[in-house]
Amino acid sequence: MSHERRLRFKTLFMVLLMVVCANVGDLLLKRGMLQIGAVQVSLTGLWHALLSTTHNGTIWLGIIFLTTLAVVILHEMVTPKRWVGVVLICIGVLLVGQTKPSTTNVPPVAS
Repeated sequence: MSHERRLRFKTLFMVLLMVVCANVGDLLLKRGMLQIGAVQVSLTGLWHALLSTTHNGTIWLGIIFLTTLAVVILHEMVTPKRWVGVVLICIGVLLVGQTKPSTTNVPPVAS
């Protein structure tokens, strides 16, 4: 096998692996969050959500699938600064998820 063919094969394999890991990780996170249920925006509700999340094996499995390529295969270093970014994104998603939609219903067009 020529060097170019091997490189192309490795590239295609890595792309396939990334797609599979990302999708499986996303699906596992979704399933884990459905198992936890709705989060109430209160100190007690947030504490309960945090405990439920950290004790949910499906969520941890999803995180493993999402970090496997970066850490294990590509040997990327996940710095504390990146983890702070992840926490901020999670807080933002939680806040956005708690807001009610402000769209209006459009009346149907008469034909």
